[in-house]
Amino acid sequence: MNILMVYPENPDTFWSFKHIMKFVGRNAAFPPLGLLTVASMLPENWQKKLVDMNVNDLTDDDIEWADMVFISAMIVQKDSAFDVIERSKAMGKTIIAGGPWFSSQETLCDGVDHFVLNEAEVTLPMFLADFASGRLKKVYTSQERPDIRQTPTPMWSLINLKKYVTMPVQYSRGCPFDCEFCDIVIMNGRVPRTKTPEQLIIEIQSLYDAGWKGAIFIVDDNFIGNSRKVKQMLPELIAWQKRMKYPFTFLTEASTDLAEDIELLEMMRDANFYKVFVGLETPDVESLKECGKYQNTKIDLKTAVQTIHQYGMQVMGGFIVGFDNDSPTVFETQIRFIQQIGVVTAMVGVLTALPQTRLWRRLKEENRLLSDSSGENTGSNLNFVPRMGVEKLQEGYRTIVSTIYSPKYYYKRIDTFIKNYTPTVKTRLHYQDFRAFFRSLWRIGLFSKSRFRYWKLMIKTGLTRIRCLPIATELAIMGLHFEKISRKEAKNVNRKHPDYRQ
Repeated sequence: MNILMVYPENPDTFWSFKHIMKFVGRNAAFPPLGLLTVASMLPENWQKKLVDMNVNDLTDDDIEWADMVFISAMIVQKDSAFDVIERSKAMGKTIIAGGPWFSSQETLCDGVDHFVLNEAEVTLPMFLADFASGRLKKVYTSQERPDIRQTPTPMWSLINLKKYVTMPVQYSRGCPFDCEFCDIVIMNGRVPRTKTPEQLIIEIQSLYDAGWKGAIFIVDDNFIGNSRKVKQMLPELIAWQKRMKYPFTFLTEASTDLAEDIELLEMMRDANFYKVFVGLETPDVESLKECGKYQNTKIDLKTAVQTIHQYGMQVMGGFIVGFDNDSPTVFETQIRFIQQIGVVTAMVGVLTALPQTRLWRRLKEENRLLSDSSGENTGSNLNFVPRMGVEKLQEGYRTIVSTIYSPKYYYKRIDTFIKNYTPTVKTRLHYQDFRAFFRSLWRIGLFSKSRFRYWKLMIKTGLTRIRCLPIATELAIMGLHFEKISRKEAKNVNRKHPDYRQ
């Protein structure tokens, strides 16, 4: 059997980083971990080929070669996924679909022959057993939460590692919190399941053996969801890093209670974690209560961010506007908050109702749903009727993104961040790091409207905080991408769904 695995193209979004790939000579931020893992679950004697459309074009020859086409996609990739399905179907191929988007749909997509939904450790063996017996069904689904200690190592040989900025690894699934707008609990449950320390070490060793050096994204829903298990694993990771002379830096996602666990912060610092995404959402306590984000009401968010920065991890923050409790002043409040805490990578979006979430169900009951979610983390495209009114929310959102990603505000945030940041990461500089630095001198230092602020940042950091120079360079480059994304969102802010009700 020839199995073609296709990962659809990502649009130009906040996390795509498409505008900075030329700086580092790469094609995409991350490879498709799900498909790489599924490839390891398929029979060994099946021939496998993976086409990541963010790296390579999907050709007719690729499709012609295949007996079956496996597609995995997120909601944001649905347009590209539809195109892949149409092309594959036109060439008479059997199409198998899975992943977050397909698993979240109320209705199934036309053209797909078989759906292998939810967690593949459970549903893929069902599909393979029926395939062997010649009795395939249309849909394979299960609410069972598998033991991910049985999950195999991803098949890295299917990709060219040099095409990517960061490699993904998963340690756990699930999150103990149940925020109203979040679909993590639906996909992976509230009881975090972890791999063994030995299993994680085998996976990162496999990346090292494949020739990878650099950043690894531990893609967990909430890395510290089971902090007891994490504290058992981290000493093993620290020992491996020391033994191998720190070939990797790590980034991940965590909840704000990380800032209250000094032992965990010290361990993550010693393991060479350098970034962590945190859902800060809003400084408005009533809006936090509304969405069930009670963990953020029990801690001073500014102090939490500063604490994490002091342990060598840059906080990347998620922020939301559009809660029912948000007042007209929320937009200026968010701007001040983001600037004061020094979160440079600030992902700001309008609240969206993802399929099957508690928010989605509530809004459906209130007859306030308008359309499906676009799947984008940022943007002003509403799929529900907001309490404050469409135009006020969209205009306020435009004010936020056009302000915080203007050169003046962006570089001021970098300055605030560097003042509070304690660089602890042990890293080896690679060719792409030097390439990015010199390209930034040319592209930003000479031809950007931010050039004066760029030179002020570079000179000041070089003279006073030399160890922060690499991260200052990275943030300056990322600013170009964020500025373009914010301009796009500002232009799109007045687009309205035909069913908008004022």
